Amino acid sequence: MAVKSTVGTPRRTQAQRSAEMRQRLLDATVACLIDYGYAATTTARVVEKAGVTKGAQLHHFPSKESMVIAAIDYLARQRAQAAIGKIGRVEDSDDPASAVLEFLWESHQGPMFVATVELWVAARTNPALVHEVKRVEPLVADTLTAAVGQLLPGHAQQKALRNALFTAMEALQGIMLLGMIDQDPTSSRRRWDRACIDLHTIMAAALSEPAPL
Repeated sequence: MAVKSTVGTPRRTQAQRSAEMRQRLLDATVACLIDYGYAATTTARVVEKAGVTKGAQLHHFPSKESMVIAAIDYLARQRAQAAIGKIGRVEDSDDPASAVLEFLWESHQGPMFVATVELWVAARTNPALVHEVKRVEPLVADTLTAAVGQLLPGHAQQKALRNALFTAMEALQGIMLLGMIDQDPTSSRRRWDRACIDLHTIMAAALSEPAPL
């Protein structure tokens, strides 16, 4: 007769259960932003998608605005982590300028960026959202530039390279916004390839500057 083990899975603490519930709600908020857009994201839809009770939602986020503000920070962290995970794909390139531009392109793809754009647009008329967006977006940009610094450690502190990176990111973000209007995934890539003709020249010039001693 088999004897049941007395050693079971350790019980989660209240803090762990609370953190897991919060993450479920934030994951569901992001999913709603992707599926429905900001205007049609409601607490009821988030609760349904998360598979939790209305009381659980109210305990963590008493309103849609509080939930979305938390999602801005959550998304920024997710995007930063995803960017770090992509840096290894371009480390061995013989053309570092092209490698950096491709890294930036990859870092602005996928559903997380779609949700981010929804929040940018919503923030235009919402002071609380715009405050949070202005707080976290520089952190994402700094993570991307730091990732490039890992790729090109000798150039990481050069002002010319940082300027080139920010110019490329700002151009790419505008291109991605236009692509959402076109509803054609290939149009954004065509615009980016066209922009990269000039961006490559800027990036290559920045990389040709001698690294600081």
